[in-house]
Amino acid sequence: MQQEIRRRTRALFVYFFIPGLALASWVTRTPEIRDAIGASVAQMGMVLFGLSLGSIIGILIAGRTIRRFGRRRVAILGLTLVFSSLVTVALGVVLGSQFLSACGLALFGLGMGQAEIAVNLEGAGIEKLTGRPVLHKLHGCFSLGTLGGALAGLALVALRVPVALHMLAIALLTLGLIVAFRNDIPAGNEQHPTEGTQPKSRVPVWRDRRVQLIGLIVFAMALAEGAANDWLPILMVDEHGFSTASGSLIFVAFTAAMTAGRFGGGYFIAHFGNARVIRVCAVMAGLGVAYIIFGNNPWLAGGAVLLWGLGTSLGFPVAISAAGSGGGPAAVARVSAVAIVGYLALLVGPPGLGFLGEHFGLRHAMLVVALLIAGASLAASSVQPRTD
Repeated sequence: MQQEIRRRTRALFVYFFIPGLALASWVTRTPEIRDAIGASVAQMGMVLFGLSLGSIIGILIAGRTIRRFGRRRVAILGLTLVFSSLVTVALGVVLGSQFLSACGLALFGLGMGQAEIAVNLEGAGIEKLTGRPVLHKLHGCFSLGTLGGALAGLALVALRVPVALHMLAIALLTLGLIVAFRNDIPAGNEQHPTEGTQPKSRVPVWRDRRVQLIGLIVFAMALAEGAANDWLPILMVDEHGFSTASGSLIFVAFTAAMTAGRFGGGYFIAHFGNARVIRVCAVMAGLGVAYIIFGNNPWLAGGAVLLWGLGTSLGFPVAISAAGSGGGPAAVARVSAVAIVGYLALLVGPPGLGFLGEHFGLRHAMLVVALLIAGASLAASSVQPRTD
């Protein structure tokens, strides 16, 4: 049993790592991708809308596909679509096509939307079996993937390696990892008839007040993470005067802060509890985003990015873990609901910030993020584990 759990956990580490690696690979090259396809801020928002569209579809059909095909198959299928997205983005850059680039991001959203719901449910299941928190480390692997992808992207920007070649190399690495770990999530544990369905309880999951408050927290923190993933390099280059390479370096710093926060967060969760940790994280993230909006000193802006990353790091995993506390079919439905809200914010929210940025500037668009983070700090008590 313990060996099986270790294999499942190892596979989840890798399957969380892959989307982070793929995401950071094209995020670090967004200024060059924008130039290669000749996109304005508004047009870049339209390209990112492909990500939103794919994400919405992937997230909304995830429950149905998981019930029909099982978590392992959905995770592998979703990650295969992520591989395909990198190839399509590369082709879009070579041809200078905004449409193909948008299609590539749509494939990424479709694949990630399904795969991430599947692996989060698997992670919540492992927490229930072992009685130990593991989701913060799994999400740490996503951040580790973004850090690795960002470091690779920074190096390849400095070496002036073509964007298309970069995307194809990461695609091949992604495919290899998918194949290598495809059997480590056992088929016997993947199908659960109650997943994604409405549990029999007095309060439907979407009307549960606690789920709504947890949803607010995960929406705010995931949007803060997604905003950085999609817009931070452009924000630092266009609004704070950094070079393209420096903008990529700052994104590396953000992902490093996210990774450190997620791997180191277990100590603070154990000693101070979910609510205090989320409240402090929200204050840190809010201060970081606020300085990016209102500050003008480039060095302090770089430091604010670290606060942004550290503050955002634990929001998503703690919210998922809190939703799953208590066990039973209702916990599965709560995890599904909160994960859907989180991934909608992470993948769908940032393009909306791009449309706001076209009319009001990217700095002012980030006010939405700052206000939602403030709301998350007020809702922090909702993430205390439940016992029912």
